[in-house]
Amino acid sequence: MKKHAKIIKSLTPIQFAVTQKNATERPFENEYHDEFRDGIYIDVVSKEVLFTSKEKFDAHCGWPSFTKPANKNMIVEIKDYSHLMLRTEVRSTESDSHLGHVFNDGPNGNLRYCINSASLSFIPKEEMEVKGYKEYLNQFEK
Repeated sequence: MKKHAKIIKSLTPIQFAVTQKNATERPFENEYHDEFRDGIYIDVVSKEVLFTSKEKFDAHCGWPSFTKPANKNMIVEIKDYSHLMLRTEVRSTESDSHLGHVFNDGPNGNLRYCINSASLSFIPKEEMEVKGYKEYLNQFEK
């Protein structure tokens, strides 16, 4: 039985399909593709911090896109040969959830982590302390 079995059972159908069955949600029809408030994006299963809004950008692809993870140790990159192409899949280290893919076409020569909203929960900056993510607030100081 998986470490996060209780949480996995409580996922919505799209969250389950994306994180557990490697599905991809529809572009532009997902929760966070146009979310640009300050805050953090956490793994919907493990609750680990994966990305911050500081690295988020509009890639015009219809999914949340980031130039880098908040903590490189929280993600695993795996070669993905599905759909008759070579891509690099991004998975959560802690929960082994499918998150999305990483590409070499980010801004200024950076990477583009193209992530399914269904694999994430967004915590606005104003709620981070009360929800137990106080240690990440320093990333939003001017």
